Amino acid sequence: MAEERALAMVTCTAPVNIAVIKYWGKRDNDLILPINSSLSVTLHQDQLKTTTTAAASRDFTEDRLWLNGEEANVGHPRLQACLREVQRLARKRRGGSAKDVGPLSLSYKIHIATENNFPTAAGLASSAAGYACLVSALARLYGVEGELSEVARHGSGSACRSMLGGFVQWQRGERPDGRDSLALQVAPETHWPELRVLVMVVSGEKKPVGSTAGMQTSVDTSPLLKHRAEVVVPERLELMMRHIRERDFEGFGQLTMKDSNQFHATCLDTFPPIFYLNDTSRHIIALVHRFNTHHGRTKVAYTFDAGPNAVIFTLADTVAEFVEVVKRSFPPATNGDQFLRGLPVGSASLSEELLAAVVTEPVPGAVRYILHTQPGPGPQLLDDPSQHLLGADGLPRRST
Repeated sequence: MAEERALAMVTCTAPVNIAVIKYWGKRDNDLILPINSSLSVTLHQDQLKTTTTAAASRDFTEDRLWLNGEEANVGHPRLQACLREVQRLARKRRGGSAKDVGPLSLSYKIHIATENNFPTAAGLASSAAGYACLVSALARLYGVEGELSEVARHGSGSACRSMLGGFVQWQRGERPDGRDSLALQVAPETHWPELRVLVMVVSGEKKPVGSTAGMQTSVDTSPLLKHRAEVVVPERLELMMRHIRERDFEGFGQLTMKDSNQFHATCLDTFPPIFYLNDTSRHIIALVHRFNTHHGRTKVAYTFDAGPNAVIFTLADTVAEFVEVVKRSFPPATNGDQFLRGLPVGSASLSEELLAAVVTEPVPGAVRYILHTQPGPGPQLLDDPSQHLLGADGLPRRST
């Protein structure tokens, strides 16, 4: 029998995804099975990503977890569910064939370190990137291949969509065991090269009502949510896939905004109501509609998840003009040089006519910064050992 390795370490990165047809509500809380299918755009990891290092060693005495440099609870039920599921697949794989060369013992304790390069729990899908990254790293660590979106779903529903790049559908599935509730790629990130994304960070603070609690209350109390899941979403999903395949921004943008609005309407229809949008969010919505009305077509589109931050979709040729409009509408407080992050943005001069029609009363400092990005690939393996978040002793190398 091959000798077991004393220490194994793997580091992966995984992306954030932004749903354009929203998921809100579970039909099974333990398996995290959704009441409706959803569709998202995976964002590029050059701008938004989670990095996770997973290590296993015969010298570790207990499982441990560090999140952004701080030790966290490794016993979290969802994290444990992902770990159990990956280990089950590893056992299954080993049981059926000859042992791998020096397989990693499944009895070894594991250490996990994970870092986000964006605010955690601020409505920027941090759990989706986090669990997609965790599952990718664990799967590499234990030599598990194949369908992993179902495993990531055990950590966070939307994490299954972060297991793939580009445009991704999470199928609701029909089976009670959830085996058919999986992510499928609708189109790769290269399919729509002109598509751009502007994340407008309104608040990096933790949201008042977490998604899990909010969803459950909505499922229990909102008749609109039931109608949405059964009637509205199935039609919208087909339509959205067609708009993406045809790269029809007008259709894509309008449907994205309508679906975001309806999601927040179900939050209002929940009892007691849930408010994820704030005054700045509503200012942004109004600004987008004024901008599109001025141009006579849909040039920019907003969507909001369970938080106040706006995610704006547009095409490359519109970015500079819209960013200039945002700067005039929400003048940066003090961080002028840090206001724009991510992909470079060209300069644009605005006509007096546009300024008069679109920029009404400026609200200084209401938008903290804008992150310019684009669709990107799914989880990546980092081959360079210097990028591990854990040292050879299995402890964090650096804190963020």
